Amino acid sequence: MSAPLAPPSIWTAAHEVSDRSDRSQQQELGASDTVCQRRAAYILAGTEPTDQHEKRAALLGIYLHAGLLTSARTEYGWQVERSVRDGLILGHVDAVQLDEATAARLPHRMRPKLPAPGDGVIVEDVKTKSTYLWDKVMRYGPSEAELRQAYLYANVLATVGFEDVPGQRYLARLGPLNVTAIRFRFINRDNGDEHIHEIPFDPVRATFARWWVENVRDLASPEQARRDFDGPGLDVICDNCAFMTACWGVPAPGRMVQSALVHTDADRAQALEEYVQAHELESQGKKAKKLARAKLDGAQAGIYGRNELLWSGGNPVFEPDVEAMVDLYETEDLEVPMVPDQKRMVSVLKAAGLAVPERRTGRTTAVSINVKPVRS
Repeated sequence: MSAPLAPPSIWTAAHEVSDRSDRSQQQELGASDTVCQRRAAYILAGTEPTDQHEKRAALLGIYLHAGLLTSARTEYGWQVERSVRDGLILGHVDAVQLDEATAARLPHRMRPKLPAPGDGVIVEDVKTKSTYLWDKVMRYGPSEAELRQAYLYANVLATVGFEDVPGQRYLARLGPLNVTAIRFRFINRDNGDEHIHEIPFDPVRATFARWWVENVRDLASPEQARRDFDGPGLDVICDNCAFMTACWGVPAPGRMVQSALVHTDADRAQALEEYVQAHELESQGKKAKKLARAKLDGAQAGIYGRNELLWSGGNPVFEPDVEAMVDLYETEDLEVPMVPDQKRMVSVLKAAGLAVPERRTGRTTAVSINVKPVRS
């Protein structure tokens, strides 16, 4: 009798559905593809992806994203997942909150239940983040790549309006919109926390975002494009890029892929200079942190300015009581274990002047770098 087949993984279905989606099949450059100049250049050149990566975390973000936007459309009447396009870029805006005056130009059924306050349209981008990145989001807000994406969407809406496609013909007839603000809504996908970061729409920054795309389009080949991240093993963006191998190549066995960036002694000299400068900055940073920590010693937890002070630790430390355990073993008539004490055996052999027997483990020690100035 054959063993019963294991049930199929639901993640297999999720990956297959994702691979068939319009977004995965899209051949044109989308605003969300502008995270890295080299990646954007590969897409514009029609380069075939060279890498497949596990997408479970991304898919969870997509499902959460879709559910929240659906709720915003149902409860608030916001325009969600609406397509925009001009001669440079295309994409789907997460949410557009129309002001009352703009909404009045639409059929009553399309007007928002909760219009934007004031006399302008708000373009919203929803981002899901892990707890690991949450402090960074709270402190610094959107990244440059996230700002560029939102400005590209907002600029198309401000200059062209919604794309004239089935399902949004009435919206397209509105023409260019009076975009006054960009709102980022960050959602912590681990605990559901919500953080809103809103900025006024700046036409100058929108122009810079468009220049970024135009510069990529003007490149003769993807290899001329700049890498905006540090590469596999050093940056998660590269670790999950579909063009990782095309961009960085295959490293020599046992080498970091970034070693391919160094070709000459001049390159090595430059890398050493960068290492020394970074080491000095790190030392200065550690010294500054120690001083600040000493100043705060004994301060009460609480909110001070832009930061909240919290304390952890200071709890009693427990360790096994050997004497009590021996007594308990004798009381309960248990056999005392006689496992060799490696540390003590080594100490006794060394005290006796004997060589400690060793065997090769098959492992190697970590390779450390040591940089010192050359005497003139």
